[in-house]
Amino acid sequence: MRSIAWQMVKAHRLGFVGAFIAILCGTAVVAACGVLMESGIRSGVPTERYAAASVVVGGAQVVQPDGAPFMEAKPVGSVPTIPVELAAKIAAVPGVASTAVESTFEARAVAADGTVWQALGHNWESAVLTPFDVREGRAPDGPDEVVVDAGLARRAGVEVGARLGVMTTSTPTTYRVVGIAGQDGLAKQSGLYFTTTQAEHLSGEPGRVRAIGVFARDGVDPSDLAERIERALADDHVTVAAGEDRGGVEFAEVGQSRVMLMAIAGSFAGIALLVAVFVVAGTLALSIDQRRRELALLRAIAATPRQIGRLIGLETRVVASAAAALGAAAGVLVADRLRDGFAAIGVIPHDLALAVGPIPLVAAFLLGLGAAQLAARVAARRPARIPPTEALVEAAVEPREPGRWRGVTGAGFLVFGAALAVVPLFARTEAALAMTGMSVLLMVVGVGVLGPRVAQPLVGLVARPLAAFGIGGYLAAHNSRANARRLSAALTPLMLSIAFAVVNFYSQTTIGTATRQEADAVTTADQVLSAPGGLSPEVADAARRIPGVGAVTPLVRTNVITVSGTGEAVHVTRSPASGVDSVSGNLDFGVVTGSLDDLRGDTVAVDGESGDDVGDEVELYLDDGTRTTLRVVATYERGLAFGRYLLPADLARAHSSTRTDTSVLVRLSPDADHTATTPALAALSDRYPGLTVTDRSQLAPAERAEQRTQFWVNVLAMGVILGYIAIAVANTLVLTTAQRRREFALLRLIGATRRQVVRTMRAEALLLVGIAVAAGTLLPAVPLVLLSIGLTGSPLVAGPLPVYLGVVGFTALLGFLAIGLPTRLSLRARPIDAIGVRE
Repeated sequence: MRSIAWQMVKAHRLGFVGAFIAILCGTAVVAACGVLMESGIRSGVPTERYAAASVVVGGAQVVQPDGAPFMEAKPVGSVPTIPVELAAKIAAVPGVASTAVESTFEARAVAADGTVWQALGHNWESAVLTPFDVREGRAPDGPDEVVVDAGLARRAGVEVGARLGVMTTSTPTTYRVVGIAGQDGLAKQSGLYFTTTQAEHLSGEPGRVRAIGVFARDGVDPSDLAERIERALADDHVTVAAGEDRGGVEFAEVGQSRVMLMAIAGSFAGIALLVAVFVVAGTLALSIDQRRRELALLRAIAATPRQIGRLIGLETRVVASAAAALGAAAGVLVADRLRDGFAAIGVIPHDLALAVGPIPLVAAFLLGLGAAQLAARVAARRPARIPPTEALVEAAVEPREPGRWRGVTGAGFLVFGAALAVVPLFARTEAALAMTGMSVLLMVVGVGVLGPRVAQPLVGLVARPLAAFGIGGYLAAHNSRANARRLSAALTPLMLSIAFAVVNFYSQTTIGTATRQEADAVTTADQVLSAPGGLSPEVADAARRIPGVGAVTPLVRTNVITVSGTGEAVHVTRSPASGVDSVSGNLDFGVVTGSLDDLRGDTVAVDGESGDDVGDEVELYLDDGTRTTLRVVATYERGLAFGRYLLPADLARAHSSTRTDTSVLVRLSPDADHTATTPALAALSDRYPGLTVTDRSQLAPAERAEQRTQFWVNVLAMGVILGYIAIAVANTLVLTTAQRRREFALLRLIGATRRQVVRTMRAEALLLVGIAVAAGTLLPAVPLVLLSIGLTGSPLVAGPLPVYLGVVGFTALLGFLAIGLPTRLSLRARPIDAIGVRE
């Protein structure tokens, strides 16, 4: 049987080339996603501040409640601190030579001219972790002294003996520069070093530190030492890191990037695998369908259905093994390009390296091979089971309509997709966006499964007017009617490419528009105060004292992590939230029950769709991973723009790395003199350098930054998937067109000219592309309209029209080229020679 399968593959090389390309590309995309997922688990970035330390101990970087799987873990937004007492506990671990604690806090260096540089403040004792030595001057010895790293000193133009303002959570304090540390400074950050007492005071967290650096004794392996320390601190909820993992403790955004990379790669891989199975199944079905005469003959000479199925499976395995192996290897290159793309849009740091291991590649190979085998089994179902008496009869004409099981399956996909499309009408949440995309994908799959059942009525609508356009239109109309199965095989990937691109792009633009509209509706303030790095909590009080100011609301952007369960499954969700105080006059959240005036202490206000009510207790994790239970004092209906949770401003501020306000909203009194009040607000920048005053239109919604990142992630993913679909489209169309050489030869032998054949194929391409554009537009149109109604109240989908026109134009060009080029190549042969080519 194997030798027969090999002979079959060699005899039908053209038919199997399409399957080979589809499997190779699909496996490459899946392998790339696997490599990215492994990189999210194992990779890291080089450390800077902890380069000299063997092991670094810091706070827990992720929230993973008991029972939650690894993929459900969510990164904290603000770097947590740990008790300084742990240093003594670590020092008692065998193999530890010494420890050094690091106090770290957000600080801004302010020059005499008011220029502000972002920096991090530290205690001088932690400089040994880098290590930093004093290049000029000496170490700080008093509360008014500071050592500046060389890079910041060069940018700020300060020398030993100069005076430098440093601002944390109040007005700038002037320090005397007593030393310049290091040679070139740090690449990603700037450092200010104070005495231990002053650093502890400025950090605002006495008795707690950002990290503890550990130096190993001579001959002790850092990895082994890290394991011992981890066992000793098993009950202290800390992160112990050695090697490249030290960078994750230093740069909190690395942990967030790694979790995001795993989530993106995981969902991306799922979509890619689904599309791959669908494309490979269509390609194999087309290839097998074009061999009906051969398979019918095998059935007629007593081949059993099992033997036919086994033969097709062996043929597919021969082709798929080579394709999947090459695809798995090519996946490393695709992963590298995706990594560069994700770094360019800010999802991951540029220096986060790929971690390439054998597991993703082997898994991609097995998935590619398994997808091909599954597709082969589905495609071989009909030719393997038709009775021998029907085989030869049916081989001369196109098979009947698909069986009942395909009709039921296709209808099931359509119904399920339609059910998901209505979710946004009842839930204005992030899940609505995912449901919209999934509904379109399911409906496209449903149309593809139904195949000729859908293609025939669509062709019937177009064929009659097309037949009126000369001989080419007449032949194209009747060819398409007689070969609905072939048409549907080419129609599905074209339709999928348009629908996938449209729903991914316009769902993001719609939710972005909805967020901006709600932000405009919620914000009633006249002016917004902001500054790079945040505003001192004192700014709100200072603004209240300005004549003409009627209401002031400090706003703190933050995140919360919630845990929910379905049966034994545990789901962890990270959601944007806001810390507010005295919202009256500046923010209108549409309170449904309770009052935001009660938002103080351990309380919270929640979006009405959360299911919680006034008086309920909500358990959640704050931005630094602190677990807390808060009492609900109000519910509101406008949670899209500023988050699903509202916390007291002081609570949100206390659990953030900066301990500052993101912005301060100001409402002027009705009788205020704008020409005097606005300049007075701007004059606050004299006391708080960097402060700017803008109107409320400049206040960004809470989710805008994440939505912008998600938008570009979707665009990148859409580009990769569309590239794969484009290959599948060209693959299918070239295959179906090239297999029609005998048909072209017959037309020419009975009197048709080359130009007439080309016109016929051009008319078929027009019919195919027209149906694909119509179906590919209508399928996502309904879910997108429902999404728009649910989020904005309007059926008009937001987004630029040229993007849609570009997608349609690209798909149309692809369709015409994939049909036109092989047609012209096929017509080069003499008709008398081409008519003798076997099927």
